[in-house]
Amino acid sequence: MLTLIGGGRDRTGGRGQTAAAAIHALLREEILSLRRKPGEPIAEKDIAAAHGVSRTPVREALLRLADEGLVDIIAKSGTHVSRIPLADLPEAITIRRVLEQLAVRGAVASATGSQIIELRAILVRTAEAAEAGDTEAFHRADEAFHEAVATAGRHPGVWALVRHVKLQVDRFRRLTLPLEGRMARVVAEHEAVLAAIEARDAEAAAAAMGAHVDGLSLGLDDLKRFNPGYFLEDSARSDLKRA
Repeated sequence: MLTLIGGGRDRTGGRGQTAAAAIHALLREEILSLRRKPGEPIAEKDIAAAHGVSRTPVREALLRLADEGLVDIIAKSGTHVSRIPLADLPEAITIRRVLEQLAVRGAVASATGSQIIELRAILVRTAEAAEAGDTEAFHRADEAFHEAVATAGRHPGVWALVRHVKLQVDRFRRLTLPLEGRMARVVAEHEAVLAAIEARDAEAAAAAMGAHVDGLSLGLDDLKRFNPGYFLEDSARSDLKRA
């Protein structure tokens, strides 16, 4: 649930962060984590009341989310969490693959011994989360692994780009985690990436990372069948307008 914010400032930790920025961050996380489901309505007045603010910062936050493609603001129909645009996923996955292969090649060339130890520790956390069936802990560890690869490769900016590109992919990916064997497979794929970094084999590392990222597309047909209301078949959204 949203954390209460008062006095127009964020009390959740960001110094000088405005209420609009804090509400945006919280709503964004709820959408990406699927706590707010695709297609679910969003009531500005309820959010404003929960935060003790006017509707103005809520509106600002929702407009930012609309720019990111995470909410739809439809004239005379209200605001809803956007459905996952199927047509956009292949391109986003391809862009992510290229960026992450660049990062992992850098890690092969530049990773220090301590950074490799850190990657191994993250991989252990990921495996523990998978064994426990804890999808939230798994997601956090997975993100940490990819960020650590980019940092070890001296390409921290690549991870920032990946995070921007993969917004819609993240929602799809969250749906895949409960699928039988999915988390265990990701752990094995991370192990292959790390083994190649340890061996200082750039080609093997890039191939392992590419196979890992491309694996995000697996399970799409099953998810479409079980959760048809979560997906937008056509990426064209000309009928969606800001109210």
